[in-house]
Amino acid sequence: MRTDKLFLAATLALSAAALDALAQDASDGYVRSAPAGVIVKSPFGMCVRAGYWTPAMANSECDPDLAPKAAAAPPPPPPPPAAAPPKPAAAPKPAHALVVLKADETFAFNKATLTPSARAALDNEVVAKIREIGNVKFINVNGHTDRLGGAQYNQKLSEQRADAVKAYLVSKGVDPSKIETYGFGKTQPVKSCPDQKSRKALIACLAPNRRVEVEIQGQ
Repeated sequence: MRTDKLFLAATLALSAAALDALAQDASDGYVRSAPAGVIVKSPFGMCVRAGYWTPAMANSECDPDLAPKAAAAPPPPPPPPAAAPPKPAAAPKPAHALVVLKADETFAFNKATLTPSARAALDNEVVAKIREIGNVKFINVNGHTDRLGGAQYNQKLSEQRADAVKAYLVSKGVDPSKIETYGFGKTQPVKSCPDQKSRKALIACLAPNRRVEVEIQGQ
């Protein structure tokens, strides 16, 4: 009987020593084996808690329902807005234009009165250019004739044609102070024709010399 008591005491002592050994690494609230430091579990797979365990010590391995959840990762920042495509550079406005109107299409032969086709040509070729340039510095209207007839007659005719073009441009809203008219008579031909041709053929040959030039200069 005494022997059994001694055996029981020895067993209890050994058990206490074993528990002390297991509990020596239980700083996180769970009993761990020494020296491996593995959490001790019951035959049912449950972690053995230390006597001072509190829910605040719960970890995801032993008490997943009590362990604090890891903070969700913040959503990625939105992508930067796409850069707007660069606007195409505006085409530069022309600064200068020279429009040549054939006199035979603008005036009747030996006349200084604008024909309907002349007004259409001025609208489409001159007024349109003036609006395209926008800020106009000056407009020169130069009248020319062919060599048929006297110098004084041709000089006057070239001036009258230039004045007729200016009057039409002013009627279309062009500032008259920016328009200068010049008559060059027959002094600046662009084509030469022999005299031996018939008068009708000569008039047709000299047609390029009968012209009005409109020079538009922008600022």
